[in-house]
Amino acid sequence: MEKRGLNKVDLIFEEIDLKEVLTAAYNMPQAEIIQKVLDSGLKGRGGAGFPTGLKWKYAAAEEDTDKYIVCNADEGEPGTFKDREILDRVAYKVYGGMVLAAKAVGARSGIVYLRGEYKFLLPQLLEELVKFHKLIGEIGYDFSISYRMGSGAYICGEESALFESIEGFRGEPRNKPPYPTKSGVFYRPTSINNVETLVTALMVIKHGPESYSQLGTKDSRGSKVFSISGDTPSPGIFELELGMTVQAFVNEFGDGDTKAVQVGGASGFCVPRKRFEDTIIGFEGVPTGGSMKLFNSSRSMYNVLHNYLDFFAEESCGQCTPCRVGCQQLLKGVQKVKKGEVKSIYLNELVKLADTMKVASKCGLGQSVGNAFKTIVENFREEIIY
Repeated sequence: MEKRGLNKVDLIFEEIDLKEVLTAAYNMPQAEIIQKVLDSGLKGRGGAGFPTGLKWKYAAAEEDTDKYIVCNADEGEPGTFKDREILDRVAYKVYGGMVLAAKAVGARSGIVYLRGEYKFLLPQLLEELVKFHKLIGEIGYDFSISYRMGSGAYICGEESALFESIEGFRGEPRNKPPYPTKSGVFYRPTSINNVETLVTALMVIKHGPESYSQLGTKDSRGSKVFSISGDTPSPGIFELELGMTVQAFVNEFGDGDTKAVQVGGASGFCVPRKRFEDTIIGFEGVPTGGSMKLFNSSRSMYNVLHNYLDFFAEESCGQCTPCRVGCQQLLKGVQKVKKGEVKSIYLNELVKLADTMKVASKCGLGQSVGNAFKTIVENFREEIIY
């Protein structure tokens, strides 16, 4: 696998002349915008990593003239706070990415679904939106953006549950197919993109796909904004080139005693010290929506795992049995092992349950619980048993 060293980048927060970029895009055919994003190799920055240009292409192919662009700003993954920073500092670029997507797919309406805990940002975001609407009106775009507030439910970060919430219903995942590009919010063709994805797409159009694809690796093009926390002397927001090893990351942000890095938040993967050198941060290794938590030797990995499982058991929407019951049983199971109520071999049965949840759960919440569970159990078994 191709490996890159740690390289700090300034792309997402770079100040640009939005009118200049959007005027150039206004004169481009839909297909050209889509092709540029496809050529850049940009994948969704929310964590799932679906090719952005392909999503736009599918939405553009739908004949329905009533289409939507949805910005997923429901940043609920534990340890992730980079979208908050993007919205706070460069909201105009988020809006720019949305109108760019609208031009590409043929949409006239956009919705920003904002995390409820970020309501304090709303006054300045709306003030910025007024200026944005005036700008694109001068250029000639027929597109408007509105806001919907979340209510603190982790499950609403899942795209179809988010649609249900926007429509005024309880946030629960829908069956797929149909996929959002065919039937999304209000059951119309919808392109839903993460905050960072939209800004990145805008920068691809500004700088060109050739320039952007020089960053990162073949499977993980570009840069990524990371939310860095935990046992680190340098917590905060950093934009880094994808493809670096966990070891390169730890060399820069560790405290000299890092024993594990949780890549991707509670739904991500726990990388132990012995795997730092051969684990790549990217789609060919361990992907992440942005959260990077460092743990040193003073931390109990049992407590970390217990915290994650308690979170998932609380946040499961309860719609499907594998997730609803599975999260509870994983939590109860590790508690019993820790107390000595069952033999340590019981952990093997819990791993099998986590594997079942990955294939049987309806949405990404239940499917991803096993990521942290298995990697912590496999690499820090002794901390759970004793």
